[in-house]
Amino acid sequence: MAAKTILIVEDNAIQREGLAFVLREEGYSVLTAADADEGLSWLRSEPTPDLVLLDMLVPKGRDGWFFLGQRRQIPAAASVPVIITTGVGNASEEWAAALGACGLLRKPLEVAPLLAQVRRCLGA
Repeated sequence: MAAKTILIVEDNAIQREGLAFVLREEGYSVLTAADADEGLSWLRSEPTPDLVLLDMLVPKGRDGWFFLGQRRQIPAAASVPVIITTGVGNASEEWAAALGACGLLRKPLEVAPLLAQVRRCLGA
């Protein structure tokens, strides 16, 4: 069975590469993007990723809200599950679900909850 592919949309290069390292160590194939535009390019390519880890706040470039809105317009990507990652303190699971996400992780991210959410959202 081929490894599941996870797209990480994260503007912080250190966090992006750290997440990629952890996920690759778990056997996932990983794609990375620094902003929504780059992430949407991956969603338009083949094959479509199996899951997206999405940082909502991107100070330069387009943010997570833009990504989620545009994702709905890409037929092959509209059903790809998204886990929102954010440092916003008042973010909730309900808020994430209302945005169409399957999960929410608060920053700083911890490995065990990250992997648990990834497995849950991938149905593994």
